[in-house]
Amino acid sequence: MANNFVEELKWRGMLHDAMPGTEEHLLSGMQSAYVGIDPTADSLHIGHLVSVMMLRHFQLAGHKPYALVGGATGMIGDPSGKSAERNLLNETTLRYNQEALKAQLTRFLDFDSDAENSAVLVNNYDWMKDFSFLDFIRDVGKHITVNYMMAKDSVKKRLSSEAKEGMSFTEFTYQLVQGYDFLYLYQNHNCTLQMGGSDQWGNITTGTELIRRISGGKGFALTCPLITKADGTKFGKTEGGNIWLDAHRTSPYKFYQYWLNTTDADAEKYIKIFTFLSKEEIETLVGEHQETPGLRLLQKKLAEEVTQMVHSKEDLEHAVQASSILFGRSTSEALRQLDEKTFMDVFEGVPQAEISKSELENGLDMIGALAAKTGFLASNGEARRELKQNSISVNKEKVKEDYLITTEDLINDKFVVLQKGKRNNFVLIFS
Repeated sequence: MANNFVEELKWRGMLHDAMPGTEEHLLSGMQSAYVGIDPTADSLHIGHLVSVMMLRHFQLAGHKPYALVGGATGMIGDPSGKSAERNLLNETTLRYNQEALKAQLTRFLDFDSDAENSAVLVNNYDWMKDFSFLDFIRDVGKHITVNYMMAKDSVKKRLSSEAKEGMSFTEFTYQLVQGYDFLYLYQNHNCTLQMGGSDQWGNITTGTELIRRISGGKGFALTCPLITKADGTKFGKTEGGNIWLDAHRTSPYKFYQYWLNTTDADAEKYIKIFTFLSKEEIETLVGEHQETPGLRLLQKKLAEEVTQMVHSKEDLEHAVQASSILFGRSTSEALRQLDEKTFMDVFEGVPQAEISKSELENGLDMIGALAAKTGFLASNGEARRELKQNSISVNKEKVKEDYLITTEDLINDKFVVLQKGKRNNFVLIFS
């Protein structure tokens, strides 16, 4: 065994609760564990990362990880932590999502090696699709009482909430279906441990109960804390929604920026959870950060590690380069290397004006670009003054009053970036 999995989770702040005997069970030899992943989208988001990191640590400790895509449970909807029932998916969408999720998981888990502990992807739809309702309530349902199910926090919260919808029978049965997953994996793959977020404790222990009652065996449960931010706002969310692992949904630049902008308190917590840096490396980094907090060493290292892990070294380099464009010593060449989506992400919130491309036929003069046609500067007089003082740039290069903007200046065939001094940016969009 490479290391003590439970100890690793403890120092990283990734252990919330574990059933008695779990640590001893894992130290007795190679074991198998699974984490359930919701397939309602074709990408994971950073809210999924904690459980994926748990699976990776599990594999690094010499154990065998199973990633369970909840095709069947995705058709029902888990009431844990939810205030309303969610939309249900058809099989075609679920299968497509499953393949997309597996592609992302291969960045973390070794599925392809000949090692005894190589990772396995399973989908509970495969064993639930032919299970008739009558068979299920006879073979599974009779072993768990309604009293037992009603005592679960996820059920109690929904029933006692003020939501008018209440809780459907479909959602009420969710814990039985998830519990059966654990029983199935225990019986067919010798899977003895289920892991998940702390809100899953009730569902996981229903599985251990089914293993005890139907198979006379012993299943174990282990949960990680739900990740929070120091200011109380939700981790992994921005005004634009989730931070996705898919580069088309969340660009590597925006992904990098999310981690870069964490607070000192959050960065110190997240660097343990979302990187594979050793305890010694992290302690050194935290010490250096505390000596010179203004350098934001923790945030930079966190953003670098997670972006490279989820995307690639090249994507990280582009994100770092893009991050320096607004306020750093960037170049015209770096600006021109941005694809349109990253360009829009970098200059999100920067004032802009739309101008007809026909203005470029004879060249757009700088006074028009700065004031008359855009309103970037208050007046033609101010535009002339700033140009004389050499404080105006076009695409990061200083220009004089006689400069004409032409099609040669267009980035992605539509953008030109004006800058006054170091901090004032303005985007011209030509259409």
